[in-house]
Order: sequence, then structure tokens, then C-alpha cells
Amino acid sequence: MSVVTSSVEPSGAGLRHGWHLVCWNMSRALIVTRREVLDMLRDWRILAPILFLTLIFPTIANWGAGRMVRWVEQFGAQIVAERLIPFLLMVVGFFPITFSLIIALESFVGEKERHSLEPLLATPLTNTQLYIGKTLSSTVPPLIGSLLGITVYLVGVYFNVDYRPPLVLVVQVILLTIAQALVMVSGAVVISSQATSVRAANLLASFIIIPMAFLIQLEAMVMFWAQYGTLWWILFGLLVLDVVLVRMGERSFNREELLGREIDELNLLAGVRRWWALTLARREGGARRTVWQWYREEVFAALWRLRLPVVLVVGACVAAYGIGVRYADIYTIPPEVLLVEGWYDRFMEVLAASGLRGPVGVLLITAQNVRTLGIASLLAVFTLGIAAVLIIMIPFVLVGYLVVQMTAAGMAPAVLWAALIPHSLIEIPTAVLATAAAVRLGISVMSSPPGKTIGEGWMEALADATRLWLTMFLPLLVVAAAVEVYVTPLVIHLAVGSP
Repeated sequence: MSVVTSSVEPSGAGLRHGWHLVCWNMSRALIVTRREVLDMLRDWRILAPILFLTLIFPTIANWGAGRMVRWVEQFGAQIVAERLIPFLLMVVGFFPITFSLIIALESFVGEKERHSLEPLLATPLTNTQLYIGKTLSSTVPPLIGSLLGITVYLVGVYFNVDYRPPLVLVVQVILLTIAQALVMVSGAVVISSQATSVRAANLLASFIIIPMAFLIQLEAMVMFWAQYGTLWWILFGLLVLDVVLVRMGERSFNREELLGREIDELNLLAGVRRWWALTLARREGGARRTVWQWYREEVFAALWRLRLPVVLVVGACVAAYGIGVRYADIYTIPPEVLLVEGWYDRFMEVLAASGLRGPVGVLLITAQNVRTLGIASLLAVFTLGIAAVLIIMIPFVLVGYLVVQMTAAGMAPAVLWAALIPHSLIEIPTAVLATAAAVRLGISVMSSPPGKTIGEGWMEALADATRLWLTMFLPLLVVAAAVEVYVTPLVIHLAVGSP
């Protein structure tokens, strides 16, 4: 006689088990980290550049900051020096961590070429422990050098020009340096585990270097405008991106594939054929289905797979509308600018002059919507879906802003909603679904379906998006454009009450 016990652990026991699991994984991952760091400390070719950027470059930046301060003081432009010194602080912290990218690119594929990877993969360590250990070992030495460089620079500018940066700014720079190092290393480890040679890994590193270069330019603008509060948002975005990259790397890392992959093969024709076959979604054996059966089993099923991205996009749109309403109270437009005498007649004249009437207007509006959503989908592939969400948020911010401004200027709410609602009833749901498909396409590299590779999961997401565009999104955008050209002006006419 067996005794049946509950498999549900108390919450405290579950938390303790989770904490012990994290500690166990970290302790075993640190074995790999310790081994890698000791190997790096024995290699002068790695230590020499890090020490140079840690000691020499901060000294040069300190000397340049002192010369700049004394030069601008002659012209009374003290603010230039005050903005330049924090910028140099950020640069001094960033340069040493660039070596973490090189070390991370060598982490897997470099050892594979040197035939030192097989003994490591033969250990009883799990894939997660190996991945974490490699990531930490690539981050720690350059990050230590970066923090030492920041210290040398701060001490130098204190004695040279008697400058004491705010504590909050120093904390922001340090946290941004750590977050940038983690992002670069996480992305580089993913590349190193997927590439078959160091040369290929170095070429693919441009997908990390170029975005980080743009990020440094953005941070430079923030520094020179002294909008230091924006740095917290940049830090938050980097942390989110790092979590995404770590999850992607953990799911894509596979020791068997790492050892078995010898050469990268790019067959574009076979890829196009595979994509088109998945888009058509034909049954195996050539079994025929009616149009309704195909729609129900393939198109509606693809829509159901978008349920979570749709929730994300809808939440972002609601937040964007709220942002527009919020800033409408801060940045107001004089009523006489919005509502001039005879505005409705002038509006109709401009509408006619722009060519947004008749079939040509339908084509122009459809082309504009397709172009915008197409660009959002393309950018989503390279930004893990983030760019697509940001693009769809822009019109909602503008609508929220203008609705408040026009209502405050005295325009009747019925006229506003008459100009927005008719075509938006079709256009907004279509845009939300298309953006959700782009988001799924972007994040498919993070979470591939069980039993499938990242490439197979991405190809399925691309086929679903193509199928939805051909059968649903494009026809609905044409209908929405027709309503905007033929119906919306009539509804505005009735709301205004013009003869």
C-alpha cells in the first residue's frame, strides 16, 4: 500500500530550494571563471593593453581636461569644461571594457580552434554553468581595469583642476560601464558559441560594435546637455537587453552542436524555398483543404500565437497615449494657432491638393501604412522587437497630445472623434496585429520552440508574419485607407454641420 503525498512544497521551502540552486550553479560556474581569469593573467598580450588603457589613457584624458578648462576660462565658457569632464569620465570607463568583447569572442570558438574546448565540455558542468562561467570570465578583468581607470581619472582631475563630480553622476557612470560590459559580453558569447571560426566571430561582432557606438554618441549628447536623469533610462534599457541576451545565449548554447559544427553554409535559395513552403502551410501528403479550413487552421492559428505580443503592444499604445496627454499639460499650443477662421474649408482644400482623394488617395495612404509597418518589422529583427513597439507608440503620443490641445482650444469633441474613429476602427487593430507579428519575429531568437533551433523558430515566425500580411493585414489596410478617403470626410462634415 503506497502513501500519496502532496508534491506542493511550502513557499519558504521553494524559495530555499531556488536559492540553493542559484548558489550551486554560481559556485560551479566560478570554477570556469577562475580558470579563464588565471589563463588571461598569464598572457601579457591581454594584460598590456588593459594596463595601458587603465593608467596611460586616464592620465592623457586628465591632461586634456586641464588644458581645456584653462583655455575656455579665457573666454568665459566655463560650462564647456564642466560638460567635457563628465564626458571624458564616461569615455575613460568605456575604453577598457572594449577588450571584454575580444575576450568573449574567443571564449568558445577560439578554444575550439586551439583544441582546448573538448576537455572543458567533457566536464559534468551543465550548459548554463558553462555559459555563465565564460560570461563572467570575459567581463571581470576588463571591468576591473575600467574601474581602476575611472579612479585614476577622478584623482587626476581633483588635483589638476579641483573638480569633484556629483556622487550620483559617478554612480551612473560606473553602473553604465558595468551594464555596457555585460551587454557586449553576453552578445559576443552568443556569437562565439554559434560561429565556426574566430574570423567569422570577429566579422559578426560588428552587430555589437555599431549599436554600442551609437549608444556612446547618445550618452555623449546627454552628457553635454547635462540631462543626467536620462542616463537612468539608458541604464534600465541596457539591463533589460542584457537579460534578453543572457536568455538567448543560454537557450542557444548546446555543447554537442558546438563540437559538431565545422563550417557555416549559407544557401539562400533553399532558405527562400523553406520560407515559402512554411508560408503556404501545405499539409504533408498533399491533402486538400477548403479556403475556410486553411484560414481557420493556419491564419487564425497564427493570430493565436500572437496573443502575448498583442498584450505587450496594446499596453505600449495605452502608455503612449497617456504620455501624450501628460505632455499636453506641459507644452501647450496657443488656441489661435490650432483653430483659425474657416479651418474646415482650408482642411478640405489641403486634402484635395495633397491628392488624398479617390483611388489615388487610397493607394497613397495604403503605401504609407505598409511602408511604416514594413520598416518597423525590419527594424524589429535587429532590435528584438523594441523598434517596432517604439514606432507604433509615436502616433498614439501625437494623438493624445493633439486631442487635449484641440479640446482646450475649443474644438468640439465630436469633430475630433469623427476625424479619428471611422478608419481607426480598422487601421489601429491591423497596425497592432502587424506590430505584434514584428515583435514575435524579433524575440523569436530568444525563445525557440521546443526541439527546434533558433533558425527554425525564426523561420516559422517569418512564415506566420508573411502569411498574415498576405491574407489579412494588407487587405485590411486597403479597406482602412478607403474608409479614410471616402467615409471619414463625410463623418467630419456631419459633425461640423457645414452646409
